[in-house]
Formats: sequence, C-alpha cells, structure tokens
Amino acid sequence: MTEGADEGAGTVVADDAGQAADTSGQAVVIAFGQTLKTLRVRAGLEREEFGRRIGYSASTVASYEQGRRIPSPRTIERADEVLDAGGLLTVWKEQVERAQYPVFFQGMAALEKEAIELLSYDTLVVKGLLQTEEYMRAVLAMRRPPLDQETIEQRVAARLARQDIFDRHPAPLLSFVMDESVVRRRLGGRNVLRGQLEHLLLVGRTRNVEIQVMPLDCEESAGVDGAFTVVTRDDGKTFAYTEAQGSSTLQTDPQQAALAAARYGIIRSQALTPRESLEFVERLLGEL
Repeated sequence: MTEGADEGAGTVVADDAGQAADTSGQAVVIAFGQTLKTLRVRAGLEREEFGRRIGYSASTVASYEQGRRIPSPRTIERADEVLDAGGLLTVWKEQVERAQYPVFFQGMAALEKEAIELLSYDTLVVKGLLQTEEYMRAVLAMRRPPLDQETIEQRVAARLARQDIFDRHPAPLLSFVMDESVVRRRLGGRNVLRGQLEHLLLVGRTRNVEIQVMPLDCEESAGVDGAFTVVTRDDGKTFAYTEAQGSSTLQTDPQQAALAAARYGIIRSQALTPRESLEFVERLLGEL
C-alpha cells in the first residue's frame, strides 16, 4: 500500500474479507515466534529467565513464540540484545509491526508514523487515535462476523501503539472533527462513554491537538459524503484515506488529496470551535 502512495498519483484500494485477510500477517507473527524460540533455546535460556531479562512473564514469552501476541519494536530490540542474535530478530521489526494491523489499514498506519499533519472527520465512532482502551474493546466486540479474542487483543495493542503520535517530537498538527452523534452514542455503556469523553477533554487541551464537534442542528455540512482522513507526510506529500465495511481507499492523486483537505477546512469552519467543543463535551459528561 505504501509503495502505491510513493507513486504520488492514483488510488490504492485494499480489502479485508473478515479475519481471513489477516492470515498473511499472522504467518509473519508465527514465523517470528519460531525464530525467537529457536534463538532462546540455542542460548540455553528457559522462558522464565528470558522473560525476566526482557521484562515479561514466561507466559507472555510463550505467547510471542506461539504467534498469539505481537511484541513491540522495543521488545524485539531487547530480545535481540539478550539473545545476542546479531540482528536476526530486529530484521523482523517492520514486518511484525505491520502485521499488527488488518490488511486494509496497513498503508494508513505507515502514513501516520510519518505524518506532520493529520486531519480527521468521523461520523460513527471516535477516531482510533483518540479511543480509550475500554472504548476500543467495546467497538471491536461489536464487529460482525465476530472477531476472536486474540484478534481483538492484537488490534487493541495496535491502536494503543498508534497513539504514540501524541508523544512524537516534533509534534505533528492533529485536528479531529466528529459528529455530535459520535460523542453521544453510548457504545459499551455509560461508564465506557464517560471515560472516553474524559479522555477527549484531556487530549483536546494538548497544544498541537484540536477537537471539534459538528452539531446535529447544524443546517449545513460539507461532510455529507462521510468520514475521511487527510495526512500530510514529512516529505510534503498529502494523502486522503477513506474506510468502510472492511475496505479502504488511499487517494494518492495530489489534486484529489488537495480537494479533500479543502473540504475538511470547510467542515472545520462549520463545526463548533475547539473551545466550544470542549465545553460541549463537558456538558455531556455532566448529563451522564
């Protein structure tokens, strides 16, 4: 997907036919786990001792080796160091990290890591970058056909990892506009929504982040065509991303990406201001 993005003109489409589309990524994770186990056994370390050295339990090490859990890049680096693997594990980092995501999202995940600006308009659920862990689990549990528990855990870990974007230096410019229905919908129940709204207030006060709400009584909206995201990469190239029903489109044509960015600007002007939006979220919290 990212190869298509580098071409700078066109549209890249990816599909995820349920859990089956994650098979290739799972194969990578399993192969990495087998390599990790081989190197650990060669080093003469039991899982418990190896886990202690890299900061995890023996059961977590077993999950890594059996391909049931995906280690972070830092964990892979530490494992390579402890096992004196000479790079045999770190060479897997990029593939393993990409395998965290469903196939249809892998290109977008790569762009997020290079973004200097990200603009997002959402109409159904809170953007993954802004979700609390409890909200993530609630949303993923609602997928039909149902996701198995291991896939849910994998995707929760991946979404949490994506939120490193808020700690990046230099900080990217991040703007999120969401329909009022998004912040009212009690996905997962009252307590889950309460935690999510509190998180929005916290993130929304960050200097490089703007969160805005599009009121339901707004008589004009340039967002009638649905949710989308515009990302500007550190080389200055801009991309537009849309996602629906397990498929996605990454628009790499400069003209179309520019039009998406202009449309987002209109949406932002029609929504409540960032200050008004945070006040609105605070009022919603008071109603829960």
